[in-house]
Amino acid sequence: MSMEFNHVPVLFDECMENLNIRPDGVYVDGTLGGGGHAFGIGQRLSEKGLLIGIDRDQDALDAAAARLEPLKCRKILVRSTYAEIKDVLEREGVDGIDGALLDIGVSSFQLDNSERGFSYMQDAPLDMRMNRDDLLTAADVVNGYTKKQLTEIIRDYGEERWAGRIAEFIVSARKDKKIETTWQLVDIIKAAIPASARREGPHPAKRTFQAIRIEVNGELEQLEKAVDEFCDVLNPGGRLCIITFHSLEDRIVKQAFSRRLNPCTCPPEFPVCVCGKVSDAVKVTGKPITAGEEELESNPRARSAKLRVIGKK
Repeated sequence: MSMEFNHVPVLFDECMENLNIRPDGVYVDGTLGGGGHAFGIGQRLSEKGLLIGIDRDQDALDAAAARLEPLKCRKILVRSTYAEIKDVLEREGVDGIDGALLDIGVSSFQLDNSERGFSYMQDAPLDMRMNRDDLLTAADVVNGYTKKQLTEIIRDYGEERWAGRIAEFIVSARKDKKIETTWQLVDIIKAAIPASARREGPHPAKRTFQAIRIEVNGELEQLEKAVDEFCDVLNPGGRLCIITFHSLEDRIVKQAFSRRLNPCTCPPEFPVCVCGKVSDAVKVTGKPITAGEEELESNPRARSAKLRVIGKK
């Protein structure tokens, strides 16, 4: 792979601080990408420490392996998805972990690699698969889903107010010919959104592309499952840090943390708890941590990043 990962890790210092890294501990970067965060974790580990990196993109694993080579800690890099953390640990014979980091969303490597079809700024086949062995592509979604399905995805995952019109225009356009490239889709989206609405805010295709990417990769279901799985495998005193980039993901993390901190399922009118469910978690952050001025100046991608942290008793 000739392309370089130039991913600047978001909220790097805040993650390192909140992971509370023990030199001989076991730490997981569940969204390895170019290995920016992982390198920081590895630098803080001794030869006894173990760094486990997970990514479903082989290109990412290859690039990260080269970047992490100089570290003296033990390293295990696995091609999988972070939602399968329990299976990964079982296969590697690891009982529990002292900390984990998830940086949710698409890596800048994938956006910059034009042939992957993640970006509305470059023309490419409509793909968007983080794992190229997965069957469902963005082209399948755009050409195969019903108008109702497309509307729901673009509205719910993209939080796009023109979802209905965009879905209508997609369905109409594909009757003439199959929609196969990112720029074909961009043109359709631009035609669907009224000119006055296109003048303000982000690129008109941004929300729809986000929505299709989330659908293709099953990102929200994965995240929901992963929060509990990671909390389960944390050792006492361990920390889980999750960075999200839009409100849908942040809401899932916030609610999952909240359930973990207060697992009681008794009706609110019960005077005392009878379900017996006791929390094994510790609250670390209330409000999410966001980037400071300095980071925002050097890395605009950090603008929408939110970090939430939970600990294990």
